[in-house]
Amino acid sequence: MASSFSVPFPDQRPARLALGLILALGLAACGGGGGAGSSPRSDASASELSAAAQLGERIFRDTSLSASGRQACISCHDPATGHASPFDTPTAPGGPAMADQGNRNPPSIRYLRFNTAFHFESDGTPAGGFFWDGRAASLREQARMPFLNPVEMANPDIAAVVAKLAAAPYAAEFRQVFGDAIFSTPEDAFDRMAFALERYQLEDPEFAPFSSKYDAFVAGRATLTAQELNGLALFNRGDKGNCAACHSSTKPANAPGALFTDFTYDNLGVPRNMAIAANADPAFFDGGLCGATRTDLSARTDLCGAFKVPSLRNVALRKHFFHNSAFGSLEDVIRFYVRRDTDPQLWYATDILGNPVPYDDLPDTLRGNVNITEVPYNRRPGDTPALDDAEIADLAAFLRTLSDGYTP
Repeated sequence: MASSFSVPFPDQRPARLALGLILALGLAACGGGGGAGSSPRSDASASELSAAAQLGERIFRDTSLSASGRQACISCHDPATGHASPFDTPTAPGGPAMADQGNRNPPSIRYLRFNTAFHFESDGTPAGGFFWDGRAASLREQARMPFLNPVEMANPDIAAVVAKLAAAPYAAEFRQVFGDAIFSTPEDAFDRMAFALERYQLEDPEFAPFSSKYDAFVAGRATLTAQELNGLALFNRGDKGNCAACHSSTKPANAPGALFTDFTYDNLGVPRNMAIAANADPAFFDGGLCGATRTDLSARTDLCGAFKVPSLRNVALRKHFFHNSAFGSLEDVIRFYVRRDTDPQLWYATDILGNPVPYDDLPDTLRGNVNITEVPYNRRPGDTPALDDAEIADLAAFLRTLSDGYTP
């Protein structure tokens, strides 16, 4: 049985905000996707990639690199969902026979080129890092982990991954780019494979297109409807949605447009999702920043239950929300944010007396970690929520303008 605050296997990654929507970081790998000979896209942008990035695209689509032969990076990070999970299930199938389940929702890997390594800001706020718990320091380090995760691609070791890579249809191209003898040293070949995946994510415009209706609106090429404009105002207002507190709608210095995340972490008291098998064990809790995959922070019990704030770009394309897929509707996520504490009976399981148990996905001794100070969380049972139903609909309408691929 899993122990308290354990994550049995390195899984995908969080959440924070005052009214944001979680989605979700990780190069997870799950069922479906291209085959061993899957070719890269034939559009003009592919030819603009470096040789390493073009290899990265082949690797990203290659199911033969998994123990099952049925998983590729693209399987869990589908372009159609903003490079997030395409699965109807809360987590992705994986393992040698595609019969295993992870503990977290595969998150979006779009716009991660603007992220940084994990660190603590001057005021002590945790920020940066890859996966829901920030355990990887870079896209390259992130790319390595799913190949060896027992509930994802499930290769037993690096040598097994490299043996599959050496048998791939693009192996000769890999040797041409990284040296004729590259496969003779598995660790080096594995590192170059992760490097290629990193270059693909850094170079391909598909991973940071800034092509939403909101981007067109900012550029003066589109007009938001009255409902969308009101949703934007609610998003930014500190006394209403207050989403911009963590999901900034202004352009940072290192990106051509707003990222709708500050890459920090927060503890939102998300309800326990009993559709995740590990949660059948009442002693199991996913600790997030203090969990089993972050042994360096295991003593920081104040960080237990904190997960990364994801970008809200393409949030409307998600099938599940938050690290544990607790919700499947954009409107329900917003409703949870504004009524989490005013109406806890709507979200949480009850005790033997029929009373709701708020923040039930944390041990009772650590429920004080949950953010209850920022708007819209600063409410009590019976208080008026920060947003009414019409405002929730307006905010959802604005969030739908953040989906890439807008055409007038």
